[in-house]
Amino acid sequence: MSASVSVTARRLVAATLAAGALVSVVTLPASAADHRPERSKVEISDVQYDSPGRDDRSNRSLNREWVEVTNTGRRSVNLDDWTLQDEDGRTYTFDHYRLEGRATVRIHTGHGRDTDTDLYQDRRHYVWDNRSDTATLRNDRGRFIDDESWGHHHGGGHHR
Repeated sequence: MSASVSVTARRLVAATLAAGALVSVVTLPASAADHRPERSKVEISDVQYDSPGRDDRSNRSLNREWVEVTNTGRRSVNLDDWTLQDEDGRTYTFDHYRLEGRATVRIHTGHGRDTDTDLYQDRRHYVWDNRSDTATLRNDRGRFIDDESWGHHHGGGHHR
């Protein structure tokens, strides 16, 4: 009987080892995927198209109209020559700007001093239509990255 138990034990150990090897082979691609470099995703994360208060075209009012762009990835992204455009073709081009990983930059319509978190289009007129418009973000090769619509495009008149 002990020889029979010994053979059974060896078979059980062999089956357990084979199953363990199979599980490690099956999980290998998933763990290998975890080590691939993460692609950063840049997106339009928020829009304030209707400047709060009176639309008096003051610089303060113009700067209360903005679009936020967020990098959801861990790696920084060079936004040099990327564009942000409205439906009428008014375009802001990013100039020598790098958006850090997991960071957001707010692009204001009016004049101001650019920082890591705030950029300024240096315009004297509003860009984003209060009733309906679309903000479109494109990379330096003109490829579509993201857009955000409101009004008749979005089924409402508010930003997200």
